[in-house]
Amino acid sequence: MADIFEIGDNYNDLSTERGFQFEFNCSRCGSKHRTDFQASAIGTVTGVLDSARNVLGGLLGGAADIGEDIRSAGYEKARDKALKIAWNEVKGDFVQCPNCTSWVCRKSCWNTKRGICKECAPDLGVEMSVAQSERSVEEIHAHAAMAAEDKKLAAENWRETIRASCPECEAPLMANAKFCPECGAKLKSQAHCTQCGATLTPGAKFCLECGEKTGAN
Repeated sequence: MADIFEIGDNYNDLSTERGFQFEFNCSRCGSKHRTDFQASAIGTVTGVLDSARNVLGGLLGGAADIGEDIRSAGYEKARDKALKIAWNEVKGDFVQCPNCTSWVCRKSCWNTKRGICKECAPDLGVEMSVAQSERSVEEIHAHAAMAAEDKKLAAENWRETIRASCPECEAPLMANAKFCPECGAKLKSQAHCTQCGATLTPGAKFCLECGEKTGAN
């Protein structure tokens, strides 16, 4: 009767013809558990035959074929045996979730209290701490005082026209400034309507509030 044993598919085969080694991975956090290297008797036999063929200059020309026969006949059986040994070495570190069927590491990704993985049932304490931190960041953003240099971005300043470049030298303006940093030209006009006192937009020929002629060309 075949020797059947349960194993997950969360592993990589690092074996070579010289021996067997496997690396088991947690499906949730990706942590890796590499097993001890197990030397292969088959690899040793084929290695000896290959060496003999090279030393005798082909007199044992059939050695390679014999080696391949040995490898094909016994390699899979030897690999299965090595895989079983490797799995027994690490299986205490892994557990399969009955809900999502993923194999996860017992150390970091298994919810012992719930009996399922933390992907299906996260630690509530951790989730609460994360939620509190996120809320704290939101509160910081909501109540942070505006820096002095950014106060010109306040809502009341957006009621006036803000130029993107100087009207004199056309230099780009990095802030809502009163004077051009390149040529010193005055950027803000404080002209007011002589009739109603409303602030006049640059170049306006008539007041937008009362229609009085401004005198602009």
